[in-house]
Amino acid sequence: MSDTLKRAAAERAAQLVTDGMRLGLGTGSTAAHFVAAIGERVRGGLKVVGVPTSEATRDQAQREGIPLTTLDETPDLDLTVDGADELDDDLRLIKGGGGALLREKIVASASQRMIVIADGSKRVQKLGRFPLPVEVMPFGLTATERAIARLLDSLSMTGELRLRRAADGAPYVTDGGHFILDAHLGRIDKPNVLASTLNNIPGVVEHGLFLGLATGAILATADGLVELGQL
Repeated sequence: MSDTLKRAAAERAAQLVTDGMRLGLGTGSTAAHFVAAIGERVRGGLKVVGVPTSEATRDQAQREGIPLTTLDETPDLDLTVDGADELDDDLRLIKGGGGALLREKIVASASQRMIVIADGSKRVQKLGRFPLPVEVMPFGLTATERAIARLLDSLSMTGELRLRRAADGAPYVTDGGHFILDAHLGRIDKPNVLASTLNNIPGVVEHGLFLGLATGAILATADGLVELGQL
């Protein structure tokens, strides 16, 4: 999907932003277009504050001149705009391909609304084609991985768990200092069950199933923008 279409989705989302809003600023290639669009409006006089969901987004927002805050200073946000690796028609998401799932979920949960911007290829009938990221503590990694594997087996879900690695071959480390196990499941028939049971495993910090958080979506397709849910 071309950057032109991603930018169109981001600019549509930027139209939802009004003076005085407290924004969650997402992470990823499509969300970066939103941050750029907000930066342009801020330079034109828009008054907002933003909470970035990653260090990369923080750096971009600072370059754009967007005033930043923290969830400690501003615990209630009006709107978060972020990307997704997959979404279904019930606005259930898989996120975390960029490694920022923990902060993304914290920020989305603190927001009255979450709007997803993505290209149309991310829309699926059933989640799971994209590997599900599970953020875990480095301590006890093997024990945690085995516990996740046992859980998946008990749910009749088959698929390989792979430790995400950086370009140099070392384990990928999130902004929070954790590792990520990517679960290659193919399909997730009961995302609610998987989400709740993953959270019960000691060593699991967070997972990439975002359920009940997104209120709307703007999808960029070759035929134009498609809007889902409530913007």
